[in-house]
Amino acid sequence: MTKANLSASLFTELAEIARTLGHAHRLMLLEHIAQGERPVERLAELTSLTIANTSQHLQHLRRAGFVETRRDGKRVLYRLGNGPIEPILASLRTYAGHARSEMRELIADPSNANGRHDSISRDDLLERLGSGAITLLDVRSTEEYALGHLPGALNIPADELEQRLSELPPGREIVAYCRGPYCVLSTMATALLEDKGFRVRRLAAGFPDWKAAGLSVEV
Repeated sequence: MTKANLSASLFTELAEIARTLGHAHRLMLLEHIAQGERPVERLAELTSLTIANTSQHLQHLRRAGFVETRRDGKRVLYRLGNGPIEPILASLRTYAGHARSEMRELIADPSNANGRHDSISRDDLLERLGSGAITLLDVRSTEEYALGHLPGALNIPADELEQRLSELPPGREIVAYCRGPYCVLSTMATALLEDKGFRVRRLAAGFPDWKAAGLSVEV
């Protein structure tokens, strides 16, 4: 096979991968699966799709190696396949944020709060964690937290936060995080905590980005 044919074959393979990912529902499913293993029924609920439609998209992803399954009793659980899938998702988010100004605005301020909420990068957070002066706050659902979270993070879902402020350690800076840069939960939580007088910042990325970097995760 000539070099030209090899090159054409490679780009054909890349095009097939892109074609598999070229559907919003499949990307939504991958984002949810990146949080942890889930059965098709729960994935359908999370994405507001029918079970039949969800299954169809999952089969496309499975044939391409993006997801794998294992049986747990009568349930079939879906998890991410082998390979750098989380970095691919993170790269897509990064490019989308670069290419589209409205997404850049969403990252800066998902709730249109005029950018008043400071963010902290993953690397800066890693440096600060050793000081013991930061409380990590996971504002995702209890279900997502149980599937995996940053080490030592306290879980208070965003919709319960106002009623559970007393559970936050006083006098410590809080770093809130959620599903990723386009998830508004951490920004909503940050706005609420700032209004209540807490020192708070939001993690610029989220849990999937943390996992994609190969950092430690608690389950």
